[in-house]
Amino acid sequence: MTLTSSDLRGVTVATVLPFDDAGAIDWRGYENLIAYCSGSATAIFVNGHAGEATSLSEAERSEVIRRTRALIGKDKPLLAGVIPHGVDDAIAQARAAQAAGADCYVVFPPAALGGGAAATDAPRAFFEAVTAAVNIPASVFQFPLASGFGYSTRVLAAIAALPRVIAVKEGSNMMLAYEENFRALRAAAPDVAMLPSNYDWFLPQLAVGADGLLSGLASLTPHWLADLWTAAEAFDLAAMRKASDRLHPAVRAIYGPAPIIDMHTRIKVGLKALGVIANARPRLPLIPASAEAETLVRAAIEESGLRR
Repeated sequence: MTLTSSDLRGVTVATVLPFDDAGAIDWRGYENLIAYCSGSATAIFVNGHAGEATSLSEAERSEVIRRTRALIGKDKPLLAGVIPHGVDDAIAQARAAQAAGADCYVVFPPAALGGGAAATDAPRAFFEAVTAAVNIPASVFQFPLASGFGYSTRVLAAIAALPRVIAVKEGSNMMLAYEENFRALRAAAPDVAMLPSNYDWFLPQLAVGADGLLSGLASLTPHWLADLWTAAEAFDLAAMRKASDRLHPAVRAIYGPAPIIDMHTRIKVGLKALGVIANARPRLPLIPASAEAETLVRAAIEESGLRR
């Protein structure tokens, strides 16, 4: 399929990836996860932060894409993360993703653009070179501004205006930045999908405007995020608040405690508690969630009624 921004209108699930005790990918658990979340999903995003892509080999990343495509069929959009060191690496990863069955690649900022370079014209030049060499659509992964890798509004709008860019995964982690970016994209690239991904801000982000949601939380609460999106599409503030209130205990249990890098491991804890996967362990350099975090997540699942 030739993916367009309108194909991403809804909930895109950024999938976690279960492993066994030895650190091998648990494919049976992954099949269970896809079965659990894909029914509520407009699209699936693999090999991102949630999927621990930096711990995977090239062969494993391609295998994740191939297996996901087989599980979801040919008609549901499949996005794949590209976490590059430079232009040649980004092109190679994007082409490999396409060959494995991805419809779109989601480009993380390369390390060289940290420390303030993301505010220069270098990111646009980087994306221009990559997208010119790959013939499936691209999406931009906007990092939190505090990380030093988030693009300025001017630069993000310039990237979005490139011909083969169809979406922005918006993770600035500031409501002011989100609204500025949303307005700038509507002016510079109105056909590019704005996909909020900051778990703490879904309600206000959708109130400002969006074209869908993209989140690792959708691995755990896909149907609830779909309810939130449906309410937003209907401009029903009361239903949006109700959906947000239902999500709140899980959101705070997953994303509230430090360190935030454990967020996707906590999602796995929740999925294990629900019986979707058998093992919540991540791969190094991540380590298992603490006993306190596990208790908090399980309690939030019970409180919220997710198990039911």
